[in-house]
Amino acid sequence: MAVPETQPAPQGSVADQNAPIAAAAEPRKKLLGRQFYESIGSPKYIIAPMVDRSEFAWRMLTRSFMTPEDQKKVLAYSPMYHARLFREQANVRVQHFHPTRAAAGKGEDESPYLDGNPSFDRPLFVQFCANDPDDFLEAARHVAPYCDAVDLNLGCPQGIAKRGHYGAFLQEDWDLIYRLINRLHNELSIPVTAKFRIQETKEKTLEYAKMILSAGANIITVHGRRREQKGHNTGLADWSYIRYLRDNLPPETVIFANGNNLNYEDLDRCLEETGADGVMSAEGNLSDPSIFSKPPPVGSEGREYWRGRDGKGGYRIDAMLRRYLDIIYKYVLEQPVPERKPLWLPSDAVEEEFEQTTETTEEAEDGPPKKKQKREKSKRAASPSLGVMQGHLFQLLRPMVSVHTNVRDALARSRPGDMPAFENVLALVEQAIKKGLKEYEQFPERFEKDPNQELTGSKATIAEYGRPWWICQPHIRPLPEEAVELGALTVKKKNDGNEKPKADESSEKATPAAEGSATPSKSDVDATTPATTTTPDNLVSG
Repeated sequence: MAVPETQPAPQGSVADQNAPIAAAAEPRKKLLGRQFYESIGSPKYIIAPMVDRSEFAWRMLTRSFMTPEDQKKVLAYSPMYHARLFREQANVRVQHFHPTRAAAGKGEDESPYLDGNPSFDRPLFVQFCANDPDDFLEAARHVAPYCDAVDLNLGCPQGIAKRGHYGAFLQEDWDLIYRLINRLHNELSIPVTAKFRIQETKEKTLEYAKMILSAGANIITVHGRRREQKGHNTGLADWSYIRYLRDNLPPETVIFANGNNLNYEDLDRCLEETGADGVMSAEGNLSDPSIFSKPPPVGSEGREYWRGRDGKGGYRIDAMLRRYLDIIYKYVLEQPVPERKPLWLPSDAVEEEFEQTTETTEEAEDGPPKKKQKREKSKRAASPSLGVMQGHLFQLLRPMVSVHTNVRDALARSRPGDMPAFENVLALVEQAIKKGLKEYEQFPERFEKDPNQELTGSKATIAEYGRPWWICQPHIRPLPEEAVELGALTVKKKNDGNEKPKADESSEKATPAAEGSATPSKSDVDATTPATTTTPDNLVSG
C-alpha cells in the first residue's frame, strides 16, 4: 500500500518538559462556530474519540480507503486523555502524544512527526476528560499547536469516570461544565468543543446543549444514548433527540450525531434523519475501518473487497490486517513494508505449497522460549500505536476467532511491538480465509440466510448486517430485553447511572493517560482474563 513519507526535519531545541510543546507553525487566527467548521473542510465523517483505540495508526487506516481528496472530509479525534495527568506528567505526554520527534522522546527534532502532522493527520481534535479548569487549560495548551480543536468529554458512562468525577458524571454539575468550556473559550488559542449524551427528556437535552454552547463550545457532538446505556444495557441510540436539537437550536450551530451507525449505508440515513452536519462512528469504525468509504462498484472489487451471490460484501479481514501492519511499519517503526504475495482469490491457480506453509506457521505458534517471552513482555511499547495493536485485532477479528481458535490463541500471545508475532497472526488469518473462500465456492448456501425466515430484534439486525466471517462487519449486541431473557442483564428498579448493571461489574483499570477510560487497556485485560477469551464488550467511547 502506498503511504506518504513523514516530512524530513531540521534540528531544533527541546522545550522544558513541563512547558507546552513549542509551536510548529505560526499562530493562527481563531475562528469560531460554523466559520471554524468550514475552515477545516466541513468534514462529514468523524472518527470518534476512543480510549486506547483512536490513535494515530488507526486513524491512518481509516483514511487509507479514501482518495486524498476524500480524506480531507474526515475529521479524527485523538483517544481521550486525562487532563490532570497530561498536564502534570511529562512521561504521559511522551507515551501518548507524538506531534514531533522531540515530543516522542526521539532527540531534538521539532518538525511534524505523527499526531497532527499537517501532511496526513488533519483535521484532528484532541479530547480530554477533566473536572478542573486549570488542568483542562494547561493540558490543552500542550496540544494546541498540533491540532484544530480541543474537546471536552462529557459522555464517558463507565464506573471509573464516576469515581474520577468526569465524563457523563459531570452532567449534573452545569456550573463546572460551563467553567471548563468557558475557560478554554476565553484563553486557548484554538476552539473548544464538547461531546455529551442525551438527557432524560428532549427538553432537558436542549437546555443542556444551550448551556454548553453558551459557555463557548464551537461544535457539539450528541451521542443518542443516555448515561445508563452501556454494556448489555446499551440498546439503541435515539436519533430523534438529535433532530430535536437541530430543529430548536440556531442554524449556525454545528452538530455531530453519534450512535447506531453500523455500516456505510447508515451514515447518510443518520445525517438525513438527524439533520446533523456530520456523523461520528466509534464501535462501527473499530469493527470496520472502511465504514466511511463507499464500496467499490460491482466488478471492481479487486482482491481486498469481497461480494457474495446476494450482492452483499465488505473488505476482507486479511486485507484490513495487511493494511494495518503496513501502516505500523511505514510510519511508526519507519521500516520497509514486507513484500507480500497478492491476497488469494478462488480464481487463482492452486498453490501446492499451501499444506507446507500451514504446517510451518502452526509450528511457529509455540513462540520463543519462555525466558525470551518474559524479556519481550517487560519492554514498554515505544509508541501508543504499538501498545493497542492486540486490542484492535481482537475486535477486528471477532467474527472469526470464536471458530478459528488458533488465530485467537496466537493473538493472545502477542506483545506490543512484537511484529513477528503479528505477522504470524496474519499468516494464520490468510490461511483460514483461503479455506473459507474455497468452501464458499463449493457450498455457498452454508453462508447464506434464509430470505423467508422471520426474525426479530438483534437477530434481524444480524441478518441484515452480518457477512461471512472473513469480512469486516459490525458487532451486534443483544437488545436489553434479550439480554434479560438470556440472564446476562439483571433488571433493577431504578438505574440513574450511579450504579452499573450487574453484567458490567468487571474490574476496570485506568491507563496512564486516561484515568477514567471507558475500557481497560488490553494489557490490563491480560492480567485478569484467560488467553482464550476476547476483549470485553464495554463501550470504548462516551
